[in-house]
Amino acid sequence: MSNKNASIIIVDDMQFSRVAVQAALKKAGFSNIRAASRAQEALNMMNEQHADVVLADWTMPEMNGLELTDIIRENDENKGMYTSIILFTAQEGIEALVEAFDRGVDDYICKPPNPHELAARVNAAARVAALQNTLLETSQQLEDTVKHLEEIALTDPLTSVGNRRLLIRQMENHLLEASARHGGVCFVMLDIDHFNKINDTYGHDIGNEILIGFTRRIRRTVRPTDLVARMSGEEFGIIMHYTRADNFKHSTLE
Repeated sequence: MSNKNASIIIVDDMQFSRVAVQAALKKAGFSNIRAASRAQEALNMMNEQHADVVLADWTMPEMNGLELTDIIRENDENKGMYTSIILFTAQEGIEALVEAFDRGVDDYICKPPNPHELAARVNAAARVAALQNTLLETSQQLEDTVKHLEEIALTDPLTSVGNRRLLIRQMENHLLEASARHGGVCFVMLDIDHFNKINDTYGHDIGNEILIGFTRRIRRTVRPTDLVARMSGEEFGIIMHYTRADNFKHSTLE
C-alpha cells in the first residue's frame, strides 16, 4: 500500500542532510514535502497544515528531536490527530532508543540513511498515521453519535426540555451534591388544569401549541441553572438547586 500523497516534514539543522533526504523522498515518489532547519519552524508548519510524518534529527540546537516529539504528541492529543515520528540518529545505545520509543517516537533511521530504506520506512509511517487518524475520526464520530442519541433519549421532542428520565437522573445528582455541600434542592410540579378537555375541544395541534407556550413561559420564569422537564402529558417538573440552605428556605417561602 503506497502513501505517496502523505504530508511530510523534514527537520534538520544541517542543510546538506535536509536536501539529501528531500531528494531521496522525491525520487521515491513523495511530493508533499516541507523542510525546516529548526524544531520550532517545523511546529509552525504543522500549525498551518498537519503533517502525517515528521522526520527529525535527534540532535539539534534549541530543541532536540525528543523534545520536539513531546510537543507533537501533546498537540496531537489536543487536536485528536496522529503524527508518525521518525528520528535520524547516530545513537547506538539501547537505553537511548528505548527512551525515544517511550516518549512517542515511532521509528528511527541511522545516519546517513539508505534511500531505499528511507522510502520504505516513511511509507510505513505514513500508513500507520493514516490508519490511526481514520480510527480517531471514526471514534469521534461514534462519540458524537452516542452523545446525540443520549440527548434525544433525555429530551422531550415536543417542548425541547428534559424528559422524566433526565429529571430523575438530575434529581439524584442534585440530592447528592446538596448533601455534600449542605445546600438545598426544591422540586416543583406543575400541570395544566383541564388539559384533556382542551385537546378534546380544539384538537391535539392546539394542545401541543399550548404545551410549547407553557414551557417557554416556565423557562423565562426560572433561573438558567434550574432544570425544567416534561414528566408526562401536561405535567412538568422543575428542579431548583441552592448552594446554601438559607437561600433555599427563603426562595421556597417566596
